Amino acid sequence: MHTLQQLQNGELAGIKRLDLSCGLREFPAEIFNLADSLEILNLSGNALSTLPDDLPRLHKLRVIFCSDNLFTHVPEVLGKCTQLQMIGFKANQIQHLPAAALPPALRWLILTDNQLRELPDALGNCTHLEKLMLAGNQLSALPDSLAGLQQLALLRISANQFTELPDWLFQLPRLAWLAYAGNPVSRRSHFPSCDTVAWDDLQLGELLGEGASGKIYQAQWRDNQPVAVKLYKGSVTSDGLPSCELAACVTVGAHPQLMPSLGIIADHPEATAGLIMPMIATHYINLAAPPSLESCTRDVYAPDIQFSLTSALLMASRLASAVQHLHECGLTHGDLYAHNVLWDGVDDVLLGDFGAATLSDDVRAQRLEVLAFAHLFAELLERTVDTDKCVLAAAWQLQQQCAQTDMTQRPLFAAIAAQLTELCQLCASHTGHN
Repeated sequence: MHTLQQLQNGELAGIKRLDLSCGLREFPAEIFNLADSLEILNLSGNALSTLPDDLPRLHKLRVIFCSDNLFTHVPEVLGKCTQLQMIGFKANQIQHLPAAALPPALRWLILTDNQLRELPDALGNCTHLEKLMLAGNQLSALPDSLAGLQQLALLRISANQFTELPDWLFQLPRLAWLAYAGNPVSRRSHFPSCDTVAWDDLQLGELLGEGASGKIYQAQWRDNQPVAVKLYKGSVTSDGLPSCELAACVTVGAHPQLMPSLGIIADHPEATAGLIMPMIATHYINLAAPPSLESCTRDVYAPDIQFSLTSALLMASRLASAVQHLHECGLTHGDLYAHNVLWDGVDDVLLGDFGAATLSDDVRAQRLEVLAFAHLFAELLERTVDTDKCVLAAAWQLQQQCAQTDMTQRPLFAAIAAQLTELCQLCASHTGHN
């Protein structure tokens, strides 16, 4: 994090990213001294309610974050910033998104946790838009113009007021990650009963990790049993409501490739929602890192990571089985990504993070998730080092079936899992003959 004094003293000349959170009520004019270099501007965590009319002077600006401020509308001046691709105004008081505020190059729009009741038709003109995050607003409909968003891959509309989803939504050719829990359309009347864990029975230890929705700690429970504890940061996450994630974790039941939960925290002194999970062996690592500002909707893998074809097929098969189980439980994961997969370094995988999961039996949503799997499967196949051309060709053929533009032509996960089982057997038989 930078300081206002550094900025005013000219110590930040030439930087490409500025992070400034110091109770600002006005936009510091000294930021314009960075106009020839600044690409990413992060003013989150201040008390701003306006941006200057001459903001386009920052002619290289590609990304702006103004989360946790006091904006009541998205500033129209943003639409004049021709290089701007990413806008983040999470957790403000925004009631209005003006059409004029939408820049022509927009790829990623974050308006989570605000007070929007409607969206402008002009949003459908943002033909480069790939990622649209609107959880935690008061929306009950999407403009039909959004049917023109042919590049849209990820949509978060959880915790709004939708009673139905438009048919055109499921015709978007690239939509793969959809979260809509916490809406009337996704409600189910009964959730399975679950164990609760008294807060006083836990001894919190070191911080293990932190994501957009919460922090995960090591803890001791019951006769020093080691567990992991996830504590949610607020009432609305980037994906939706903590209560929806907890309901999904309770509903999912047991599967060898799903990270299990042990219970839900009760009686936290600050009423913080929390989840208890078993500790995972330390040799498991995230299969990939989350999307970057540049990749937008695609995960970032270590540059040297490689898999044998056998391992890639086994991982894909196990993940397909896990998602099939979710769908049979009436759940869609909503965030089927490699960064939500723990990997043992060989071929065992665990799928976790149910923050975007939706309790729904809608087969259309399940077919959207097939496209997400197609992307993950392709990422595995692209990093294989084997040359069994027959098996690899068959694997790519299955991947292409899952990636079809017409979602009605995509196979469901029962068929995908069955085909992957056959491919694993075929690969093993070929390996045995070598």
